[in-house]
Amino acid sequence: MLGIIGVGHLAAALLAGLHRAGFAPGEVLLSPRGRAAEMAVRYGHPLARDNADLVARCDLVLLVVRPAAAPGAVAGLPWRADHLLVSACAGVPLATLDTGPARRMRIMPLTAAEVGASPTACFPDLPEARRLLEALGPVIPLTSEAEFEIATVSAAIYGWAQDLIARSAEWAAAQGLDPLVARRLNALTFAAAGALIDSKPEPMVQMLHELVTPGGITERGFQILKAHGVSAGWEAACDAVMDKLKGR
Repeated sequence: MLGIIGVGHLAAALLAGLHRAGFAPGEVLLSPRGRAAEMAVRYGHPLARDNADLVARCDLVLLVVRPAAAPGAVAGLPWRADHLLVSACAGVPLATLDTGPARRMRIMPLTAAEVGASPTACFPDLPEARRLLEALGPVIPLTSEAEFEIATVSAAIYGWAQDLIARSAEWAAAQGLDPLVARRLNALTFAAAGALIDSKPEPMVQMLHELVTPGGITERGFQILKAHGVSAGWEAACDAVMDKLKGR
């Protein structure tokens, strides 16, 4: 039995992904707050009386609350040695989650889990959680919590990428392209760029060098982006997110 504590926006996306992957309604128990009642109606999942009831009835517990609320959400619950807590709370170290004898792991899923497309970083890589993670999309195991913290920055980049897609589509629509065509074309263009990089072993700098034709449109766009300091701004944004994750 999988129990979910914290049924908000991210958990709703994860539930959609689990439903899509074939999880039966009776395999998932929801804590009775947030959007839990709505999700129970939509997918048929039962509701726990409270978090203590949820932990008592489940073997695998997924924690999807706001980071500041995470330590308090798990404290004092009836944890057993055969429990596994899977935390999806960004910036919350395992050491701050008091689960007694229960084991703990961290994951960083994206809302693309809704369509089975979330690359989900995890640490440690525990086999008991594999079915859950593989239902959400590709699994990216990491070797340390320090690595995991760096990887968590990608969750912010995911939002920035959506903003770039939206801005590109809005620009194309303003030029006269059908808005639905602009949206789909730009979304699939970003997906295509990622798919190519993920599938080929060549260094990314080499792939980009081969793509940028001297005097061509890609080169011209890069010249403007460089003049506006986009690269430096992007790196500064990544640094700022990392600082926030580390509590700086």
